[in-house]
Amino acid sequence: MTQETSEAIKAVLVGLILLAALLGFASNVSSEDLEVGREVLGDKVLIVYLSRTQNTKAVADIIQEAVGGDSVALELETPYPEDYDAIVAQVDEENETGYLPPLKTEIENIDGYDTVFVGFPTWDMQMPPPMKSFLHENNLSGKRVIPFNTHGGYGVGSGFETVEMLCSESTILEGFSVKGGLERDGIYLSIEGERKDEVRSKVHDWLERIEIL
Repeated sequence: MTQETSEAIKAVLVGLILLAALLGFASNVSSEDLEVGREVLGDKVLIVYLSRTQNTKAVADIIQEAVGGDSVALELETPYPEDYDAIVAQVDEENETGYLPPLKTEIENIDGYDTVFVGFPTWDMQMPPPMKSFLHENNLSGKRVIPFNTHGGYGVGSGFETVEMLCSESTILEGFSVKGGLERDGIYLSIEGERKDEVRSKVHDWLERIEIL
């Protein structure tokens, strides 16, 4: 089969899926078919995130519900300590020295993604070192990069600026930031229940604004 024939078949497939939806037969179209259509349209999505209190994960889940794609949580080769004061001291030292902690997570097929969502909490008013490790280790040049963030009430800090600096050859869209937990005060997962519904509405508004939905 030639490449031209393959592309023609894919185009017909997408047309049939869209036609079925327009005629009211969407209930007969499987989620797998819709995912094929999304990939054929050149919008293969990766959602990469770091989440300690699971608030950033909650936002990542909402994004995946809306746009599909693959979602990957970053893990370190040597996990951070559970004690809050200990992790604060370690992160402070890493930020001061520029140390990038090695990641256990590897994404071998990252070149195949067109759009990469990058999610992280605000630590010390900065992007956490593990996400810096990810952006240093993976070349996102030519891709559409979309940052999102959760914080304890003090905002994103310099996190989005760091995305722009480390992804200078990417197309960076407007980021999304929302209040999550505040581990220092013993407030952990806060984006759940009715609060998650509120955040979902804000995420959808943001995705529409940046023309992802």
